[in-house]
Amino acid sequence: MAVRAHPLLPALFVVLWSTGFISARYGLPYAPPLKFLLLRFSLVAALMLAVTVATRAPWPRGARQIAHVAVAATLVHGLYLGGVFVSIAAGMPAGTSAMLVGLQPILTVFLARAWLGERITARQWLGLAIGLAGVYLVVRQKIAFGGEATALTAVLLALVGISTGTLYQKKFCANVDLRSGAVIQFTACSLLYAPVVLLTEPRPIAFTPQFIFAVGWSVIVLSVGAISLLYWLLRHGAASDVARLFYLVPPVTALMAFALFGERLDALALAGMAMIAIAVALARRR
Repeated sequence: MAVRAHPLLPALFVVLWSTGFISARYGLPYAPPLKFLLLRFSLVAALMLAVTVATRAPWPRGARQIAHVAVAATLVHGLYLGGVFVSIAAGMPAGTSAMLVGLQPILTVFLARAWLGERITARQWLGLAIGLAGVYLVVRQKIAFGGEATALTAVLLALVGISTGTLYQKKFCANVDLRSGAVIQFTACSLLYAPVVLLTEPRPIAFTPQFIFAVGWSVIVLSVGAISLLYWLLRHGAASDVARLFYLVPPVTALMAFALFGERLDALALAGMAMIAIAVALARRR
C-alpha cells in the first residue's frame, strides 16, 4: 500500500519527529547527552521486550538478520540521535541542528540512486532544490556555528547516520517485525553506549520533573511511536519519498519553538515554509 494513500501518517510522523529537538532542549540541562540516550535506549528495550513477549511477536531468523537489525540501529539511533544530542549539548541551536539534519533528502537521493536503484526524475530534483532553499529561509536566523567544531562534526555524523540508516533498514530489515526488531535495536544501542558513557560522561543525571518528562516523552512518543512509524513508512514507499518528509521538520520545529519559547517567524521564514510544502509535493513520486 503506498504512503500517499495515508496522508495523515506522514503528517503525524513529521510532528512527532520534530518534538525530538524540543525534548532534547528540555532534558539536556539535567544530563550528559549520551547518558540521557543510554537511559532512553535501556527503557525502550525493556518496554518493547514486554510488548514482544505479551503479543508473541516473531523474532528475526538467524544471526545474519539480527546483525542487520543491529547495524541499522547503530546508524538510525546511535549515530543520528547521538549526533543531534551532542550538537545541542555543545551549544548548537536546535534550529541549526534541525536545518542541517534537514539536508538528509539530498544525501538520501544520491544514496538511494546508487544503492537501491531508485530513479530520480527532473521533477524530483526541482523539488529537492526548492526544499533546500525553503529550509534555509526558515532557519537562516538560527545559523550560528560559533566556531564550535564538536557541535558541527556531531550533527554531520547525525546526517550521515539517518541517511544511510533509513536506506539500510529498507534494504536489509524490511521483513523484521517492528516489536522484536525494536528490542534488538535498542539493546544493541545500549550495549554500544554503555562503555562510552562510563569512560566519557562522569556527571550524574539530575532526575528533575523536567528531565523525567523529557525521558518519558522520548521513550514513548519518539523511540516507540515515531521510530515505528518511520519504519512503517519505509516499508510502504520509496526511500527517497520518505526522506523528503524530513524537509518539513525544521519549519514544524520552528513553529513549536514559537509556541513554547516565543521565537517569532518573519516573512521570509513563512515564505520558506510555503516553498517546503511545494517541494514535498513536487518531489513525491507520481
